[in-house]
Amino acid sequence: MKVQLVCLTSLQQGSCPYSKQYLARFEQKSKDDNMRNTLIASAVSMVLLAACGGGNTGAATEKKTEHASASNNAVAASETKTPLAALPETKELKVYNWSDYVDPATIKDFEKNSGIKVTYDVYDSNESLEAKVLTGKSGYDLVVPSNSHVGRQIKAGAYQEIDKSRIPNYGNIEPTLLKMLEGVDPGNKYAVPYFWGINTMAINKDKVEKALGGPLPENDWDLLFNPQYTNKLKSCGISILDSANEVFPMVLNYIGKNPNSSDPADMKAAKDAIMKVRPDIRRFSSSGYIDDLARGDVCVVLGYSGDLNIAARRAKEAGTKVNIEILVPKEGFGVWVDSWMIPKDAGNLANAYKYINDTLEPKVAARNGNFVTYAPASKEAKALMEKDYADNDSIFPSAEQMKNGFMMNEIKPDAMKLSTRLWQDIKKGNWNHGEKSPHSAGFSVLKKAAACKHVMK
Repeated sequence: MKVQLVCLTSLQQGSCPYSKQYLARFEQKSKDDNMRNTLIASAVSMVLLAACGGGNTGAATEKKTEHASASNNAVAASETKTPLAALPETKELKVYNWSDYVDPATIKDFEKNSGIKVTYDVYDSNESLEAKVLTGKSGYDLVVPSNSHVGRQIKAGAYQEIDKSRIPNYGNIEPTLLKMLEGVDPGNKYAVPYFWGINTMAINKDKVEKALGGPLPENDWDLLFNPQYTNKLKSCGISILDSANEVFPMVLNYIGKNPNSSDPADMKAAKDAIMKVRPDIRRFSSSGYIDDLARGDVCVVLGYSGDLNIAARRAKEAGTKVNIEILVPKEGFGVWVDSWMIPKDAGNLANAYKYINDTLEPKVAARNGNFVTYAPASKEAKALMEKDYADNDSIFPSAEQMKNGFMMNEIKPDAMKLSTRLWQDIKKGNWNHGEKSPHSAGFSVLKKAAACKHVMK
């Protein structure tokens, strides 16, 4: 895992060796159908719960990198299917993507150059996307899930295979990202990388230092998960992502457990750790924290690296004195890859391919990268991006920093259901059985035990 993560820095420092990871071959169709039905029910329940709760380097030779690209091109050539011209011609494209995840100007240029009208809807969590695509009737031609959800959705039959021959710019993709996705998408059959980034934190440095009345802790994550610090920081505002799947890995890593654990005991331990600081958390948000941070309404945020950089940019453009610092904790941070995928019910297939190809054009990828402040999948884009972003270690972490990163992989469906339930308890401030504190929860358990004892008598 560490080798793979360090390899991400090949974007800056050259190629590197990879350890191949492949999922087992798909189970028989009957098993897949059963899994799909289970996942649909799980995804729908997640949405309902959310609504009720009120609340997304080594050093190999250049020859190996060239070989990887050549292999991709060879695969593309060998997988040629129906000629592109034979696909039904339409004049529209329906995209479902993360909020603030594309430069609107690149969409307008695509529409102008192609004559295709783009409908662009947004979401702010993987859970919202999954609930829609697993129905098989998403109504979209392109969606952008994270690697933590890709494998599960592929197995459920949510997507069409990608015909790489229809994407001339496919060879522009950074090979490391394709290697990292093989663990959830063997052979890179379904997912086309779009951006990659990290889950980390940002602080309003002036407000944090004032609230603490002293230096920052040695462990950056103490600012979010240690009551000694959060009790002081609640006065200026703490915000964390509104997603168990985005937050639990950070917490698990903080308490010394496997960040990708599906063990129920580990997930409950993560909940307990968050509950210790729950009274100090002002907001759960997967998109609104951008403006909250930019305005100075909160002072500590757990979020997506690009969004945190957008907040810093907005604060600067507004001419405020909000001093935002994005941290890359040496104690660890989550790494993810977001990819273009074509739902089974896509009605504008030819246009979907045209748009994917457009986003992989280095100049377009660089423009999008400058706007969203994430690292584009197009390997040539970094050199074309603004220097402030290209040299930003929260966008392109160094090889040394990447040694501390961990891929945020998918968890088992049962574990996902449990994490969703636990997350709703966290948001409601429930320790256990609807109780609002550890003391009342313990008392509730004692009362139930006493009642059982009385009945047994």
